[in-house]
Amino acid sequence: MADKYMELVNTGLTKKLATMLGLPRPPRLRRYSPDAALLPGPVLILGASAKAQELSDTLVSWGLDVRRHDAGEAKLGGLVLLLDELERPTDLSPLMLAAGQALRKLLPGGRVVAFSRPAGDDDEPQLSAVRQGIDGVVRSMGREMRGGATANGIVLEAGTTVASPSALAALRFFFSGRSAYVDGQFLTVRTNDGVLPADFAKPLAGKVAVVTGAARGIGAAIAKTLSRDGAQVVVVDMPAAGEALAKVANSIGATTLQLDVTAEDAAQQIMDHAIGRHGSLDLVIHNAGITRDKLLANMDAGRWDSVIAVNIASQLRMNEAFLAAKLPGLRIVSLASTSGIAGNRGQTNYAASKGGVIGMVHASAKLFAENGGSIAAVAPGFIETEMTAKIPLGTRTVARMVLPSLMQGGLPVDVAEAISFLGSDAAAGLNGQVLRVCGQSLVGA
Repeated sequence: MADKYMELVNTGLTKKLATMLGLPRPPRLRRYSPDAALLPGPVLILGASAKAQELSDTLVSWGLDVRRHDAGEAKLGGLVLLLDELERPTDLSPLMLAAGQALRKLLPGGRVVAFSRPAGDDDEPQLSAVRQGIDGVVRSMGREMRGGATANGIVLEAGTTVASPSALAALRFFFSGRSAYVDGQFLTVRTNDGVLPADFAKPLAGKVAVVTGAARGIGAAIAKTLSRDGAQVVVVDMPAAGEALAKVANSIGATTLQLDVTAEDAAQQIMDHAIGRHGSLDLVIHNAGITRDKLLANMDAGRWDSVIAVNIASQLRMNEAFLAAKLPGLRIVSLASTSGIAGNRGQTNYAASKGGVIGMVHASAKLFAENGGSIAAVAPGFIETEMTAKIPLGTRTVARMVLPSLMQGGLPVDVAEAISFLGSDAAAGLNGQVLRVCGQSLVGA
């Protein structure tokens, strides 16, 4: 959604006119700023959990005003639902009805986060029913949010609790402006691995990070965000993008590596540069990607093969080399896409490659964990980039209008924020996750 339109429908006489005409009024999203409060108001915790008091104490240590069970007349910045001990669907009623009343007090840009347990094949039917039901509850809440507020969930696997390091890290991510375009999504905490940073403003301090496809768009935003978060960054792109790559590097004090990611020795070149120049390689962001859209009936081998080569085959080859090198604690974050989840007309090749990224991440999690590392992916939806600008104007306009509650496309920085979080040591317990950054829509690439 163009900034001009957003300004017109949210200010002055044009705001009143837009309301009278029933025009979409996209809210201004609460994005991250190092100086901003974690939440715009107090946080209310509803429900019971074995670690509820420990969670409350942690939130207080973060500088939050925490309320338990009842917020009185206070306007709320956040709502935490402890649903991890529910045993049957009827247990949801009192908590969700109380949550509904609390939502009336939620401030613009507020956050709702639910903790739950995964439904399992060996569960009793009642238990599995309530756990799967929570999935539907949270996603539906996300579609009901207004004023840029969001609702997301954290799923706790056996042995983890609301106070596990990566559970707390996920909660802080969902609370903050870093998750502005993440709505109706879940992160699963699988282990108690993860170390919260000494400084939440610099979660990547001391890390060396490589970003491929960094010359422009989402890649440039990722590089800048990782640098802001404390990492020494190496930006990588094709030689043809050298001038644009140098501008990105100069703006953040990064080093550059001109490289075709499909080269057989791409991983070795990355390792040689990062370790040779900076002493280590801690984080690799597989962002480089291309589109060659065509209806499958009109697809040719050149379009199909080039997309597969860049978007997935190169990542598989590089990851094999990284694993063989046994780099300690290496974290990988790959760019998937909602096209790889729901499909997209004219993008069978692209959807195959991005669906392939998701499969790669799931299957590689154990391999990277063996050496103390992790792998994850971010699946962007409709993000305003040069790539989405090529979508016909009518399609783009409709796509923005039908987005559930946020009513706007995301920005490259929204993707970058999720990548920085998933690439941090605090997110180690989220190994193998794929997080959609799509405003709860499946429109876009």
